[in-house]
Amino acid sequence: MKSVQCIRLTIGLTLFLLSMIRPAAHGAEPIDVFVSIVPQKYFVEKIGGESVRVSIMVQPGANPATYEPKPRQMVAVAKAKAYFAVGVPFETVWLNRISAANPGMTVIHTEAGIEKRIMEDHLHGEEGHSAQEKVARERAEKFHGVKDPHIWLSPGLVKAQARNILNGLLRVDPAHEASYKNNYESFISKIHALDAEIKGIFAGKGGRKVFMVFHPAWGYFAQAYGLEQVAVEMEGKEPGPVDLEELIHYAREEGIKVIFVQPEFSTKSAETVARAIEGKVVFANPLALDWAENLRKVATDFEAALK
Repeated sequence: MKSVQCIRLTIGLTLFLLSMIRPAAHGAEPIDVFVSIVPQKYFVEKIGGESVRVSIMVQPGANPATYEPKPRQMVAVAKAKAYFAVGVPFETVWLNRISAANPGMTVIHTEAGIEKRIMEDHLHGEEGHSAQEKVARERAEKFHGVKDPHIWLSPGLVKAQARNILNGLLRVDPAHEASYKNNYESFISKIHALDAEIKGIFAGKGGRKVFMVFHPAWGYFAQAYGLEQVAVEMEGKEPGPVDLEELIHYAREEGIKVIFVQPEFSTKSAETVARAIEGKVVFANPLALDWAENLRKVATDFEAALK
């Protein structure tokens, strides 16, 4: 009788200890990783789930072209397992320094394998627009060869980034391979659905699909959905009086009534054009955290502005 009780006690104690151990295994501390810009946090968290803790280098509202990391960020990145780069301009100056602060950290280039487009001036090309053509040529020569970094604004290119993120996570944290792969497949399915939804928003839109922005962030988005962006500024350079005059003339001829701007840049020149065409300025944020919902909103706003 006593032996039976002992066996029962042993089994009960074993089950109790196992119940204490399992949560500890599932609740393992997430790995610390850094990303360059806000939308990347969305991507890495979609794939990494609860196994990653993501910090952002370029803080919300800051300009990824000119950002300088804060001392506290350099301290934090020294403890990170991985850094997910995306090819924004600030990385040209800072990525090597960030890597030097943590030589054991793995740097994953999420832009790897993506062919970037040239930052073009789209104020161009129709017969009878000789003044516009001249200005466009001058601006194109000035910024010739500058690559567009805004690859996260095309769902198709985000699929490529997602694959690079998955491979990076598998390299630094192979223990969670199954969950990373499952999360990746789920994320890719959602990107497919979003892409189809946005195509539906622009389906049946006849005529020339031109929209005007202050900063030329939406080139890949435009390319993906058969649109054309016209930019007020190029590479942070405010337009001069001649540029503004030609932009205003172009907007009037095209029936453009909305100038899209983003929080990181001055809206002064955009407001000048908007007043001249009796239009308005509308925000379109390329750096929003909720990437999918933001693309839906921007697509709807672009569609409403198209003539």
